[in-house]
Amino acid sequence: MQQLSPADLRVLMIEPSAMQRRWITNELTESGIHMIDNATNEHEALDYLARCAPDLVISSLYLPDGTATDLLAKIRANPRQETLPFILISSESKREQLEVFKQSGVVAILPKPFSQDQLLVAITSTIDILSEDELDLELYDVDTLRVLVVDDSKLARKIITRVLGNLGIQHIDQAEDGAQAINLLKEREFDLIVTDYNMPEVNGVELAEHVRDSETHSHIPVLMVTSEANDAHLSHVAQSGVNAITNKPFEPNTVKQLLASILDGR
Repeated sequence: MQQLSPADLRVLMIEPSAMQRRWITNELTESGIHMIDNATNEHEALDYLARCAPDLVISSLYLPDGTATDLLAKIRANPRQETLPFILISSESKREQLEVFKQSGVVAILPKPFSQDQLLVAITSTIDILSEDELDLELYDVDTLRVLVVDDSKLARKIITRVLGNLGIQHIDQAEDGAQAINLLKEREFDLIVTDYNMPEVNGVELAEHVRDSETHSHIPVLMVTSEANDAHLSHVAQSGVNAITNKPFEPNTVKQLLASILDGR
């Protein structure tokens, strides 16, 4: 499959401010994106999405008839669009306001204003999500690699599963939380666990500790995906026995590099 470029992407931009639309359009054009359609509110955006299939949605947080939170929920409720790449642009800094986007599998959350470098990273992540690029491993046959994805967000599981599938991984099981994952570990064998941190009943740290304390499963590498940024929290996660930690939202290429590192020891 030929690698996509920014010029191949069709973008739906949702921004009520004409001045902001001009600025974002200019930034997108400078990054190589030229197929840009516009909507100024949620109604226009949903009408567009009912007729067209963009490769990427970029939206401001606050819209005249709702918020990007509501819009994203409606997009994710459509089976045809549940993994559609979505970038949020917002000056909002409150963690609770942004957490829903992190848990919904957005490609990136860009500040307002954002830099060209920040935009390019987000566009590269979008291309990685849309493209197939098989993982090259020395110690494993990627076609037979068995992966367990653990996340209480169905949407986040779907995004992670899509990224892993694009890397050539075919055997992927899913668990809604650590408790369900522990039950699956009793029934099946896995070569890798990719888990969220914040989950009910048994969280990601507790799951990692269970794996490390198990005579049967202690060898399984664990990749932790977390939206937490607190240093004390990350130190606690590291002490639980995880092999690598990545942020949510994550960059697919970063996940690929981490997988090659923890599976092949690169």
